[in-house]
Amino acid sequence: MRIKTLLAGMLVLGLTTAVARAQTFPDRPIRIIVGFRAASAADIAARLVGQKLSEILKVGVVVENKPGASSEVGARFVATSPPDGYTLYLGTVANSINYAAKIDGFTDLATGLAPIAEIGEVPNMLVVTPSLDAKTVDDVIRLAKAKPNGLSYASAGAGTALHMAAELFSSRTGVQMQHIPYQGSAAAMPDLLEGRTSLMFVPASTVVDLVKAGKLRAIAATSAKRLALMPELPTVAEQGLPGFESSVWSGLLAPNGLPADVAKKLETSILAAAAAPDMKDKFAVQGIEVIARGQKEFSAYIKAENEKWAKVIKDRGLKLE
Repeated sequence: MRIKTLLAGMLVLGLTTAVARAQTFPDRPIRIIVGFRAASAADIAARLVGQKLSEILKVGVVVENKPGASSEVGARFVATSPPDGYTLYLGTVANSINYAAKIDGFTDLATGLAPIAEIGEVPNMLVVTPSLDAKTVDDVIRLAKAKPNGLSYASAGAGTALHMAAELFSSRTGVQMQHIPYQGSAAAMPDLLEGRTSLMFVPASTVVDLVKAGKLRAIAATSAKRLALMPELPTVAEQGLPGFESSVWSGLLAPNGLPADVAKKLETSILAAAAAPDMKDKFAVQGIEVIARGQKEFSAYIKAENEKWAKVIKDRGLKLE
């Protein structure tokens, strides 16, 4: 009887401690670590969410940039930080691609950190130079198959999400196209506009005005659903490649070992921040669409992304370093 009473007392004490911790957390500023430089797309997303999160939790939320090794420097910093909820990491599709490429030491977001909540995605668009005789996905496939490596596609650099979107397309369709990497999307645009490259997978928000002006032709959205910016544009999946999806997603993660009550409070608060009406408007300006995935969904999504990009890298024989 004494043992049962002792165990019952310990259980009550544990529950009381968890409730007290959840009620007092947070009682000091929270840091969001971004693995990219200031003013990057990831940095902007983190600062927007951090501002709203600060209002909800009523503590300061500070964004710190720790760029390096395609954001791996930041991931490792958070992975080795105390699991108390005060240090979070903004993970992105770049982490999944790097891990899938089996680059030594790169962190698996699904196991090396604790996924808390996805905050949004920047959907991509497949665009072509207007001189190319293509208006649909089938047209692009037809032209590419008629002359292997006859079509060239621009990217923001080898191993970037935009490069991998094109490789996913090639993997699914069996086409061979010539890859022309640039130092960022902006650097790739002049050659695409002048027709020196044939096509590009690019964030929709950065080219929608060029498409509307007739300087580029939109072929398809690469997101799972149609773009809010151009709802009339069919997705790649709708045009014959079911399940095709490629977007630049981002979400917040914590060190492993985070107490469940703290993780739940963070999850609820982050999802509320991302879904706030004014946040949706601010996100829209940056081309970000809110995607509400909590701990379990976000973790499952990261695992699926890891597997998807690992398959593409293997199928295409890519060597990313």
